[in-house]
Amino acid sequence: MSSTARAPLSPATLADLEALPETVVGEVIDGTLYTHPRPRPRHVHFGGRLSRELQDPFELGRGGPGGWWILIEPGIQVEGSAEFVPDLAGWRRERLPELPEDRLSVVPDWVCEILSPSTRAYDQRIKRPFYARIGVRHLWFVDLEARTLTVSELLDGRWLELGVYGEEDVIRAPPFEATELKLGEIWPPAPTS
Repeated sequence: MSSTARAPLSPATLADLEALPETVVGEVIDGTLYTHPRPRPRHVHFGGRLSRELQDPFELGRGGPGGWWILIEPGIQVEGSAEFVPDLAGWRRERLPELPEDRLSVVPDWVCEILSPSTRAYDQRIKRPFYARIGVRHLWFVDLEARTLTVSELLDGRWLELGVYGEEDVIRAPPFEATELKLGEIWPPAPTS
């Protein structure tokens, strides 16, 4: 099952998301409900490892500057979108001093999407321009099949690709250039078959 969209007669709402079965992930972007299957284990594993690598220095201040919130699959609500759910997202604490009890309504400073066969086109064709439109400053795309990380920054409303890195690379990538990230240490093992 790949990502699907339902063009509504009226804009999709949180009720449409809540009506979805547990086996389906849904997002509402610009009033359209998009659905796709839940992430596979390698996808979830990589997201957890990347989150931990960033949380220590950037959220907890261990070996890094602190000052961030890093969340896995947060539900975010902005004008025109009842809820969208990046694989990972981060906010500078000067923009989001504390986490809310309910849904987040502040646009993230950084988003990371882990591409999978069912979401690749959706992430690149729908979410990438959406993130630019709402003002996400930094966007990372992780391609588990190609074993690459693409780092982009929003400049004048357009994405500027800053680099494409592989599992052998040790990087300092915006907005987390204060510490090194060793991609080979967080990448899941390559499939044996």
